[in-house]
Amino acid sequence: MLNKKNGDIEKLFEIENLNNYHLNLEKKFGANDYHPLPVVLKKGEGVFLWDVNEKKYYDFLSAYSAVNQGHCHPKLVNLIKNQAETLTLTSRAFHNNKLGEYMAYASKLFGFDQLLPMNTGAEGVETSIKLSRKWGYLKKKIEHNKAKIVVCNNNFHGRTTTVISFSTDSGSKDFFGPHTPGFIHIPHNDIDALENEFNNDKNIVSFLVEPIQGEAGVNVPDSDYLKKVRELCTKFNVLMISDEIQTGLGRTGSLLASCGNCSCNSYCEQQNSYVRPDILILAKALSGGTYPISAVLCDSAIMEVIQPGQHGSTFGGNPFAASIAKKALEIIIEENLAQNARKLGEIFRYSMSEYIKTSKIITKIRGKGLLNAIVINDSPDSETAWNICLRLKDNGLLAKPTHGNIIRFAPPLVITKDQLIDCINIIILTIKEFEPK
Repeated sequence: MLNKKNGDIEKLFEIENLNNYHLNLEKKFGANDYHPLPVVLKKGEGVFLWDVNEKKYYDFLSAYSAVNQGHCHPKLVNLIKNQAETLTLTSRAFHNNKLGEYMAYASKLFGFDQLLPMNTGAEGVETSIKLSRKWGYLKKKIEHNKAKIVVCNNNFHGRTTTVISFSTDSGSKDFFGPHTPGFIHIPHNDIDALENEFNNDKNIVSFLVEPIQGEAGVNVPDSDYLKKVRELCTKFNVLMISDEIQTGLGRTGSLLASCGNCSCNSYCEQQNSYVRPDILILAKALSGGTYPISAVLCDSAIMEVIQPGQHGSTFGGNPFAASIAKKALEIIIEENLAQNARKLGEIFRYSMSEYIKTSKIITKIRGKGLLNAIVINDSPDSETAWNICLRLKDNGLLAKPTHGNIIRFAPPLVITKDQLIDCINIIILTIKEFEPK
């Protein structure tokens, strides 16, 4: 109970005033393009975040899987300090002493010939679209301006004009037209639909797919889906483009969800998912959440279609980004973060599955590694999932709904077993407050 004599009420007002101060600044001077939880964060370390009032939280979103290495990883922080004092940007008009080393390390790690550096995930997707279209014209001999790309319903590949053109989310694309043509939609995890399109249209140059649809609610396909996709793409001479912006870099328990010729092959083989795409897109955790960095990797037979002046970016491949990306990848390997995600993900799904057996408010848990989601037994238009996330915040854990009645759980991959169990208890105790009486 608040005691005015002890200054509790005054302290409460101070806390609310500080929080509202920052919220009101954003509301007044910022675009209304996001609907964030009403928490104002100022500090992060490992799996934890602190708000402006020093309240501590577990981070269970990881900036949409960008902070796989944990907040403010000391190795990244030290490197950033040193590189910021040395050289940050040269543009690609000149060479720098960090880019080549990063390109070589990443290309060898993922088993591709070459890497094209960009900044954001959406830029990576746009790059893959341009690469596959030009490859189609020059190598597959598609008639000019006839190239088509197959995509999945409920995809999320970014917010640029071309990318939203092939979104099936009305909120992402309505009133932003005219839209870019050249895309064919099929259901995710429907191999027959993909084969049907390949059979009926000779102008298809690529298939763009998320191995797991994260933004759509962590939709995990059948275990042999990607393998069958690979076989069909090879048969019909179509490029397989894997968007691993959110699922890659240890998040799902392997270095890649569509894991191919990389350093964790034993994990891929155990999961029967040894699949190598023709084009790989990486971003988010490629910087450990410190700086916008993306990359597109493929073999020379594809990459060579891009010539000087035909694609690039002022900031793409800058020495600051290149040094960060190389270190971020090294941390994932050296600290066994993929293996940790795989082991702890199994614990998380088992624990939630046991609770669901008697729950009336949760209908399903799904995911892979430490990319998971629960489905709330309510309409996507309801406020139930949002209200659960508000209570989770009150109880010291930050998560966010997606698609209305789905809550995604994706902590930094540096989380320990004890910390995970603590978080499972927080989640279950919070959900119990919403169970029908």
